[in-house]
Amino acid sequence: MNIVATNPARETARLLIGELDSHLAEQYPGSPINGIEVDAFTQAGGYFVLALDGDSALGCGAFRPIDTASAEIKRMFVRPAARRRGVARAILQHLEAEIQRRGIRTILIETGCDQLEAIALYEASGYSPIPPFGQYVGSPISSCFAKNL
Repeated sequence: MNIVATNPARETARLLIGELDSHLAEQYPGSPINGIEVDAFTQAGGYFVLALDGDSALGCGAFRPIDTASAEIKRMFVRPAARRRGVARAILQHLEAEIQRRGIRTILIETGCDQLEAIALYEASGYSPIPPFGQYVGSPISSCFAKNL
């Protein structure tokens, strides 16, 4: 498996984002999907990756800088057939390394309160629960986490 940086407008990335959005819409009907708008994400210094097994995309992940000291992990997703194989952990570790390389010291993550596997991954990776931040304040479905590097 390789983790490669790419433009989120790339067809493979758009397909994975669409799968994630569909999954979230089913799991949280009527709730907003906190995705990314590609142009704004890219202009803000966002970083998007694909997890690939040969030509097959297994999953994706991204982060966007919030300011010079913090970044938010976004769009973490692994296709169901590739789950429980360490793909999400590999994506997260890759994103963390790039965040650290950029000199950013705090990572924030929001996930849905029913995303139990994601919550377990974040906690096992050293993230601690925090109150909702930014656009997630007041969201009844958000679980937020932070990690200092």
